[in-house]
Amino acid sequence: MKFWSQTFIPTLKETPADAEIASHQLLLRAGLVRKLGGGLYTYMPAGLRVIQKISQICREEMEREGGIELALPHIHPVGNWQQGPRWAAAREIMYRADSAGDGKRPPREPEFVLGPTHEEVITPLVKHEITSYRDLPKNFYQITTKFRNEIRPRFGLMRAREFIMKDAYSFDATDQDAMLSYHKMAKAYTAFFTRCGLKTISVEADTGVMGGNFSHEFMVPAPVGDDDVVYCEKCGYAANRQKATSALGAEGIPDPGQGKIEEFATPGVLTIAALEAPPYGVAADKQFKTLVYMGDGRPFLVVLRGCDDLEEAKLGALGFQLWRAATPEEIEPVMGAKPGSLGTVKGTIKNSGALAGIFADDTIRLVGHGTTGANKDGFHLRDVTWRDLQISQWGDYRRVREGEPCPQQTIGHSCCGQPLKIARAIEVGHIFKLGTKYSEIFGAMFTDDKKQSHPMVMGCYGIGISRTMQAVVEQSNDADGIIWPWSVAPWQVLVVNLDPQDSAASDVANKLAAAAEAAGADVLVDDRPERPGVKFKDADLIGLPLRLTVGGRGLKEGVIEMKWRAGKEVRKVPLADAEREITATVRTAAAP
Repeated sequence: MKFWSQTFIPTLKETPADAEIASHQLLLRAGLVRKLGGGLYTYMPAGLRVIQKISQICREEMEREGGIELALPHIHPVGNWQQGPRWAAAREIMYRADSAGDGKRPPREPEFVLGPTHEEVITPLVKHEITSYRDLPKNFYQITTKFRNEIRPRFGLMRAREFIMKDAYSFDATDQDAMLSYHKMAKAYTAFFTRCGLKTISVEADTGVMGGNFSHEFMVPAPVGDDDVVYCEKCGYAANRQKATSALGAEGIPDPGQGKIEEFATPGVLTIAALEAPPYGVAADKQFKTLVYMGDGRPFLVVLRGCDDLEEAKLGALGFQLWRAATPEEIEPVMGAKPGSLGTVKGTIKNSGALAGIFADDTIRLVGHGTTGANKDGFHLRDVTWRDLQISQWGDYRRVREGEPCPQQTIGHSCCGQPLKIARAIEVGHIFKLGTKYSEIFGAMFTDDKKQSHPMVMGCYGIGISRTMQAVVEQSNDADGIIWPWSVAPWQVLVVNLDPQDSAASDVANKLAAAAEAAGADVLVDDRPERPGVKFKDADLIGLPLRLTVGGRGLKEGVIEMKWRAGKEVRKVPLADAEREITATVRTAAAP
């Protein structure tokens, strides 16, 4: 057991002004963390206990599915990253770890970087240590600090510059074996989050800068989440907004044929909304919208309906390492016009040979006969169909909207078709099937039983340990404070001694604490010389699952009080039955 007076739990009465969401406020008010600077936090004693418990649950579930723990360096030689596939994209979020140089100026390129993740480190290690199919499969993991140069750190531990993460890396001989490893990790993640008391949903996700071709996120539904989850209540389809699709247009669209293209003047019309307004009156879903982007230094076009928004993450499927919106200065020499008058009708692009491609969203077929820019300032073209457009590739590039039909394939039907819903959620875990992207680059090969060499098939798997702590708080709280699940509470039983100066009350409090501890609980005894009101306020704020109150009128009546933090009922238990009752209660709560 631990006495409050012998540890350090600096609770706060007032909410810090810079804490924006409930979980961030409660982490600070309950004395779990303290802010050092933007995105940098100290884990106080109680917070560290939560981190340790979450980490232990993670270890148990990882090792249950064959994970092997190791510890990789925080500081990485920059050469590892420069050799890897994502240096250009990742360098902006990485902290430099420069050496002293010549004492006058830092080197032009860093010698070392702080690791945001470890694919570029684990893969060369495995290359030198594993060479035969007999040594596969392997799945290495670690629980350690990561570093990411967040431009706008916010929401406490949700988006921090330094954070605690579990990252794992699987190595298999075949794609089929890699999928087995992937599903083992999905199973481990489901068990881990359940044991932490979190309600999560698994969603299809974009692979992003990590690469690979298969990915799922584990999301905690929460109004303050930093991601949108698109889901179907009927069939269970769920995807991150960046990956989500719908069945819009899947029912079949008549071929519109060629349009009778007509040019008309649109002076001052530079937006979709302006073309919707009188005297033109062209509805947004009857407009073709042309966006110009730069991909690895070359311009490319994306064509959407005027009513749709681009989902930029989906451009990752085009194969560019880096992409961004083009500037007006980059657009005009290629298109022949300024933004607001752009289109892709065949023969109207000034320098189409400079383009890396023209990518049309599948749903522009719904436009039928529509309107688009003429690539001539102040002019548009009407009665245009998709057949009139110059297109090099079709695909899904738009952002799904709530109410669109679910795309999930169901038995006997081409798709589910029920209206999709969208909710905010917090990402707490992410798993990727990487394939051979990293093993080929770093030469992580194995020899099969026929003495032939092959690249290992990889997967990677991350859990935000510190983010999980805050997600639990965000999901489990009320107006008075945190409501910890039993499994991850810093202490599970709080014994509130109302009369610590009274030896009789202290004897009872200590006996009850010892009984709870013997039954398997972590116990905190509040022995501070504070008023009962202060103790009860702090008890609700720090949110330990079970509260036992000793002293005051109750002790004179020969009873102690027992109350669950998640409930309202206060039970009075006779002193003669208290130890037995507490033992049974703790054992029941701690049972798997």
